[in-house]
Amino acid sequence: SDVIDLTGDDKDDLQRAIALSLEESNRAFRETGITDEEQAISRVLEASIAENKASLKRTHPEVWSDSPNPYDRKRQDNCPVGLKNVGNTCWFSAVIQSLFNLLEFRRLVLNFNPPANAQDLPRNQKEHRNLPFMRELRYLFALLVGSKRKYVDPSRAVEILKDAFKSNDSQQQDVSEFTHKLLDWLEDAFQIKAEEERDGEKPKNPMVELFYGRFLAVGVLEGKKFENTEMFGQYPLQVNGFKDLHECLEAAMIEGEIESLHSENSAKSGQEHWFTELPPVLTFELSRFEFNQALGRPEKIHNKLEFPPILYLDRYMHKNREITRIKRDEIKRLKEYLTVLQQRLERYLSYGSGPKRFPLVDVLQYALEFASSKPVCTSPVDDLGASAPASGTLPAQTSPSTIEQQGPSSSDVPSTSPVQRSVIHKPFTQSRIPPDLPMHPAPRHITEEELSVLEGCLHRWRTEVENDTRDLQESISRIHRTIELMYSDKTMVQVPYRLHAVLVHEGQANAGHYWAYIYDHHQNRWMKYNDISVTKSTWEELERDSFGGYRNASAYCLMYINDKEQYLIQEEFNKETGQILVGMDTLPSDLRDYVKEDNKRFEKELEEWDAELAQKAQQEKLLSQIPRAPAPSPAPVQAGEPEYLEQPSRTDISKHLKEDSVQAINRALAEQEDKGPEAIMDT
Repeated sequence: SDVIDLTGDDKDDLQRAIALSLEESNRAFRETGITDEEQAISRVLEASIAENKASLKRTHPEVWSDSPNPYDRKRQDNCPVGLKNVGNTCWFSAVIQSLFNLLEFRRLVLNFNPPANAQDLPRNQKEHRNLPFMRELRYLFALLVGSKRKYVDPSRAVEILKDAFKSNDSQQQDVSEFTHKLLDWLEDAFQIKAEEERDGEKPKNPMVELFYGRFLAVGVLEGKKFENTEMFGQYPLQVNGFKDLHECLEAAMIEGEIESLHSENSAKSGQEHWFTELPPVLTFELSRFEFNQALGRPEKIHNKLEFPPILYLDRYMHKNREITRIKRDEIKRLKEYLTVLQQRLERYLSYGSGPKRFPLVDVLQYALEFASSKPVCTSPVDDLGASAPASGTLPAQTSPSTIEQQGPSSSDVPSTSPVQRSVIHKPFTQSRIPPDLPMHPAPRHITEEELSVLEGCLHRWRTEVENDTRDLQESISRIHRTIELMYSDKTMVQVPYRLHAVLVHEGQANAGHYWAYIYDHHQNRWMKYNDISVTKSTWEELERDSFGGYRNASAYCLMYINDKEQYLIQEEFNKETGQILVGMDTLPSDLRDYVKEDNKRFEKELEEWDAELAQKAQQEKLLSQIPRAPAPSPAPVQAGEPEYLEQPSRTDISKHLKEDSVQAINRALAEQEDKGPEAIMDT
């Protein structure tokens, strides 16, 4: 079949494509009897079925396709550089951007020099993998610093990682799994360098010092006390059943029966965790996935979990264990008392023994209104008469067949009634008219003295209930406030950690999309890093996407940094001039050259695009100067009508072709008659 290029601006190509499409459409209809519209609907349904079948396997964004216009891919001023999604790699982008924006981590990676004797080292699998990855990570960080592109391609670093995961390209990686792997590799790479540079001392690994801390496990196991010091990197926290980060941490720091830790002869088991050394960068893994045994598959926990921009960790430090234990006991006592008060308040707010309950203060108010009501009696027949037309005639919409005309009767209608009434026929009640009933609920028999006593009691009881309810609510609020402020004294706000990055997951357990909110410590604002897109954000947007409970998006990993360790986010300074180093000036010479080469390639791409546009403009200018036969002017377009011509139908085309053929034959006959028989023979 013919292939027509529609990427250019040639209108003739477009017209040929339309004609070819019409021809194919008519041919298909002749062969199958199915119209184009029916075929399109069928294709949509088939695509929808295929989409549903693949929905569990499909993951959120596809591979980004680059715009052909390089100016769409040009970095604006000093905006942060994004990372291209090269096939379900949003997990990679979220973690890498979070780490890159830690300036101390960025410096460590950019200034990493491979060991001088790297070629002489045993080429085991670990070294064969880690050192090439470090090289690609340095190149990637350098491009994020100085590239002129809006976003850069991380494929080379990603491929090394994917080989290690031994997974297919379509499988998304778990953020915590990837972060563990990344830190392990970086630790190994820096360990090689540290061992090479040590002078008889134990080598210091900067990755360990940056991301790893220690805690002391103190506990009792079957009546025997124990203490163990353990190192940790990312600290896992359960989410289910907790409302905020402190509740998660409290639960993680205590296991088993806490009372057994302080008794001598307890056979119960339990342990406490106390931080002895916190890392400068503290990462919490929020366990938002759990395995559903009944369904046989993992499920995501969408519960809301709040976390603060500043987290004080004093209460979890080993040095503060004694005061923390006292405060925990006090909080436990207050919570028990709080439960009692809340139960009492519930009885006031939901009063009654039946399925329907009401606030007690309202019940008393309803009783007061009932007692104060005056009975106003009237007969149901009077009510019926009051609703009938004044003339005594039937309403227009009432069918005569349903009405039985009756004469006046002393038993049915009072003799004082001035008009003839039409009574609705009710077989079960016609013979017995109910006694007079009050128009609204009211006491039938109550003396003024009884009413005065009852009103006084109900007023007094209602006031007492209102006061009791208010006192309970105020007591509950005071206890909540006391618990919140339990750790706000000066001794418990000495270890502040500031939220640096929030890694967000949107979707379900088997598929989804990752992005990151990262705090710009110098501009004092939040930024959203979503693959190639980097935009300004707010704490309110972060809350909405990260706390959970709102939709399928929630925080999956929290990265806090020690707020007193300013070197983590501090810019570099020129040692001679004292000026801040920015951009390319922060790069080592080899990486500066690497970025310059990439920028040259991008600038060449821009130049080629400009040259191509200039050439097209020149061609259009030359074509416009070529004289053309005057085309018949189109009919003027009336106001309000669409500015296009309808595609002629096949009947119209055949009619025009027939007319043109007849005209051509007539012209040929006329010419032959003029030329004579000799001329005809010559042709």
